[in-house]
Amino acid sequence: MKIGLRTIKTAVSATLAMIVAESLGLLYPASAGIISVLSVTNTKKTSVLTGLYRLLSLALATGIAYVCFSLLGFNPFAFGVYLLLFIPGAVYFKLSDGIVVSSVLVTQYLVEKDLSFAIIGNEFLLMTIGVGFALLMNLYMPDVEKRLKEDQEVIEIMFRKILNNMAAHLNQHGKERNLFESCDELKSFIRTGENWAKKHAENQLLSSNDYYLDYFTMRRMQSNSLRDMLRLLEKITVEAEQVENIEKLLHYTAETFAKNNDGQEILDRIAQVYEAYRQKELPKTREEFENRAQLFQLLQVFESFIQIKAEFAKHQNEK
Repeated sequence: MKIGLRTIKTAVSATLAMIVAESLGLLYPASAGIISVLSVTNTKKTSVLTGLYRLLSLALATGIAYVCFSLLGFNPFAFGVYLLLFIPGAVYFKLSDGIVVSSVLVTQYLVEKDLSFAIIGNEFLLMTIGVGFALLMNLYMPDVEKRLKEDQEVIEIMFRKILNNMAAHLNQHGKERNLFESCDELKSFIRTGENWAKKHAENQLLSSNDYYLDYFTMRRMQSNSLRDMLRLLEKITVEAEQVENIEKLLHYTAETFAKNNDGQEILDRIAQVYEAYRQKELPKTREEFENRAQLFQLLQVFESFIQIKAEFAKHQNEK
């Protein structure tokens, strides 16, 4: 049996919340522990938002309960009316995450048959202590930046391998299947890295660093372009000299593929390849024309592939 970090933080925060609530002489101190259990989340930002929303939810619940219990008395019927009003209200104000917790605390008004400032203060203190210790425990989060940097290196190696194989497989039909599989593996790895990047971004309370999230999003977009290029490769059948420029371009891109490459040099080389094709003799048959068109389309998608990285680099430099 494996006990994870979140489980440990949940147990510690619940224990401390109950101890503090009991030491303050609050009614129902165990509620603080339960609130803490329900408030430990995966990231710092979600913990802060969860705590804030639950306090707002309790304020809404208390206001509705005050009206219902004052008019109808402290009985199950009044609680039912409270739920009929509170649940839609919480959903409307996007506080639905606090429906259960707030309603449990409202039942304590019902049990005590009291809505004085003392009991209301008791419930808000229970909520504050519970979410407070959950947030305190979540201030420590393992640093995943090392993993993200390692994932970047792996992704770039995978891109280089696919680009080199694409260059080698130009005009060799049937071998694209393995490249499609490699592209699927790449996209799956990028998606995993993107999820870690989201957690990393949400754990930055005092800063807004979306670099890694932007990076993985950019690579995911490039992987989509890569797949489009593979689909075109399946259709291209031209003379070897017709693909020589693109083959060299793919090899050069693979050699220089890195997170700090802004893509401008490659875009310049693409422009040169366009110009070289314009200088070539025009196709003489329909088949030659169609194959040349497929080759031109491949070059266009490849340019889009590089442009994605160039835009990313420009955006990062502007920050």
